[in-house]
Amino acid sequence: MSLSEQASDVVPFFSDESEAEGPEDQGGGAPRPQEEEEASGVSKVRALLTVLVLCYINLLNYMDRFTVAGVLPDIEHFFGINDEKSGLLQTVFICSYMFLAPVFGYLGDRYNRKYIMSVGILFWSLVTLASSYTPKEHFWALLLTRGLVGVGEASYSTIAPTIIADLYVKAKRTNMLSIFYFAIPVGSGLGYIVGSQVGNIAHDWHWALRVTPGLGLVAVVLLLLVVQEPRRGAIEARTDLHHTSWLTDVQLLSKNRSFVLSTLGFTAVAFVTGSLALWAPTFLFRAAVVNGERPPCFEGNCASTESLIFGTITVVTGVLGVSSGVIISRKLRTRTARADPLVCAAGLLLSAPFLYLAIVFAQSSTVATYIFIFLGETFLSMNWAIVADILLYVVVPTRRATAEALQIVFSHLLGDAGSPYLIGVVSDSLQQTDSFLWRFRSLQLSLLLCSFIAVIGGGFFLLTALFIEHDRNRAESPQEPTGDEPIVVPKSGRSTRVPVSSVLI
Repeated sequence: MSLSEQASDVVPFFSDESEAEGPEDQGGGAPRPQEEEEASGVSKVRALLTVLVLCYINLLNYMDRFTVAGVLPDIEHFFGINDEKSGLLQTVFICSYMFLAPVFGYLGDRYNRKYIMSVGILFWSLVTLASSYTPKEHFWALLLTRGLVGVGEASYSTIAPTIIADLYVKAKRTNMLSIFYFAIPVGSGLGYIVGSQVGNIAHDWHWALRVTPGLGLVAVVLLLLVVQEPRRGAIEARTDLHHTSWLTDVQLLSKNRSFVLSTLGFTAVAFVTGSLALWAPTFLFRAAVVNGERPPCFEGNCASTESLIFGTITVVTGVLGVSSGVIISRKLRTRTARADPLVCAAGLLLSAPFLYLAIVFAQSSTVATYIFIFLGETFLSMNWAIVADILLYVVVPTRRATAEALQIVFSHLLGDAGSPYLIGVVSDSLQQTDSFLWRFRSLQLSLLLCSFIAVIGGGFFLLTALFIEHDRNRAESPQEPTGDEPIVVPKSGRSTRVPVSSVLI
């Protein structure tokens, strides 16, 4: 029985096979040999265009996410809030994003992924636009809308990597994922830059939140017109694939040691990046005031210069980090199958001392601070594409969206969902007076936590290296039987596949 026949038993109206013709539909009884790129039902050109569209949306995703950080001092002044409430802006977004990820992971493993992403992106764009009209007296409304933005982004982030995985394999998949994950640091940096500069030009931070909604509508149009749904697992020549229940998926993923340990390692990455993403421009601005390089600011776009510099650093270090991580990993793979988790571990362990030095030197040397931030963020960015690749090759195709969702849940739950708020709470608790000196020192001490978390994350990736070979071989071999594995039974004069649990004996 062909893969398309198996998949067609699951929700035919929104079937993930609806846009790709099966080999038996192309004019012959037996499937004819196909090239690797065509096995998914998507042509080479369309596959490349699909990756480019997904990269554009991922860039927009992170640009929207960090626009708020680029104008955070202005938001604090506008609403009259402290560091603790400022940290909530990122936390509520991550929480909604995190808790809805499993829902979209479940849907993404079973229904047409293009349509799910289109609806989610449209919703996120409309809510982002609505958040830009929040009045001064209703800070809760800004928190609510930022939380709803996470709903739309969860529909995209859990699904997009699985589409790339169904279009390419091996080295090509790694290359395409590296392009896809370039958008994370580049989009984050553009969020700081666009947010701060648009707010500066318009003399109103609200306008910073009105840039990405229009670009989001363009993304929806591109998704519907360009992206084509590939067949799941066909590119890997898998004929043994079948859907299992969500509980079975979770149970099997919890026994996948490489998946669990790499998720814990990525949680450390999320903690550090989440903390720096929200607080770095504000910290750098306070350092400049304490050093006498800038006067105290209470109105207007206070941290526009720091947001511009930090955004530029994030873009450049992201490109360098992601590309160097992929290149080093590819060269090491010829020597050891454990190259990917080892590179991830090295990136985190090397980033820790540089981030520590950047925070410590902020009061004495601005130049040294920016240099150490540059080095620390470069090593930190080495993980992005590699962690995604690890997940895709240690998990079977029909379980990947669920795995992506679970990784999002745990990495954000223990990582950047709480880290911005935690940093803000610690900063407020350490602050003895309301002077700029104490506001700087309290935030400085709380940010030192990032370096220690990075070391712990490096340890988890080292543990991942112990199991990566076994788990990859297991995922690439025929699926092991489960309690609900489909069996062939006669039905209406022909054979069909049904779960064991549906057969009454």
